[in-house]
Amino acid sequence: MTNAELINKFYTSFVNGNAEEMVNCYHTEIIFTDPAFGTLKGEDAKNMWRMLIERSKGDIKVTFNNVKANDKTGSAYWEAHYTFTQTGRPVINKISAQFEFKDGKIIKHTDTFDLWKWSKQALGFKGYLLGWSSFMQKQINKQTSALLKAYKS
Repeated sequence: MTNAELINKFYTSFVNGNAEEMVNCYHTEIIFTDPAFGTLKGEDAKNMWRMLIERSKGDIKVTFNNVKANDKTGSAYWEAHYTFTQTGRPVINKISAQFEFKDGKIIKHTDTFDLWKWSKQALGFKGYLLGWSSFMQKQINKQTSALLKAYKS
């Protein structure tokens, strides 16, 4: 399987709500980073996808395109449309993904998106006022860490 095919498999599995197929694309030493979760390694990164799919209860629509890859790196653009469960607010998150590969698997996955734009959608007025601040980013990271820790228990 080429690295482009691996990225396509990862996102096709996401579209289909199949977390196990997604995490099977990851190397055991995976390092995942994004603005909401910060940096997660190994099973924590895999459990994040399991938790997100489980918590969405099918209320997530994922689209992806512009998949590119060579022997070492790759990229893709993807969007997630869902309801933020804590507030009931609709979110459209537009994300650029960067990948690195090792042993035919994804070893590094970095998602980049505008956390302020996300927080305005997910949190409403509070997100609009504070979503740009490092304080709010730390609060979001703390909350996502707690959710992931509770999920693993």
